Amino acid sequence: MERDGIMVKILAFAGSGRIDSFNKKLVGIAVSNMEDSASQVTYIDLSDYPMPLFNQDLEASEGMPEKAREFKTLLIEHSGFLIASPEYNGFFSPLLKNALDWASRAEPDDEYPLSAFKGKSAALMAASPGGYGGMRGLVYLRLLLNNLGVLVLPDQVVVPNASEAFDDKGLLKDPKIQNAVSKQGIKLLEFCSRQAAGLD
Repeated sequence: MERDGIMVKILAFAGSGRIDSFNKKLVGIAVSNMEDSASQVTYIDLSDYPMPLFNQDLEASEGMPEKAREFKTLLIEHSGFLIASPEYNGFFSPLLKNALDWASRAEPDDEYPLSAFKGKSAALMAASPGGYGGMRGLVYLRLLLNNLGVLVLPDQVVVPNASEAFDDKGLLKDPKIQNAVSKQGIKLLEFCSRQAAGLD
């Protein structure tokens, strides 16, 4: 989306490495509704960015892993993040936490702190086989992103009983939830566009 010559770019991803992830399906639905702005929306799969478990000794001896640096660069290059996260024991996924931890590291040492996050915005979604739909995990993901300097939109979408929520085409059976997921990315685009234009 472009406003007054200002380009807004959104990075969309799920915090799951599973091939048939419910949360990857959520991101796919939201991104497909942003087709008119496809050149400004980048969808990535975190499975394509394998990173070792963050360890400061490893960082000191070998530096930031290549895939962690690539992921961080993508965060820096985009204005907003559309994230769908599974819930693991009431928390968000360790895959997502590890990726965000690596991206929070300054490289080189004189880099502006949290340059991948500060001034950025995010919209959150979750799908879970449980009855809460991943809502509990989003509480902590929202807290972490806020701590990193990301402004998280208040509206979020959760899909409970996810193992029964999708049809064979990967769409949601409930039209109200399908519509809410479809609009989540557009809301983020519009918010980031208003911010870029100094209207928020």
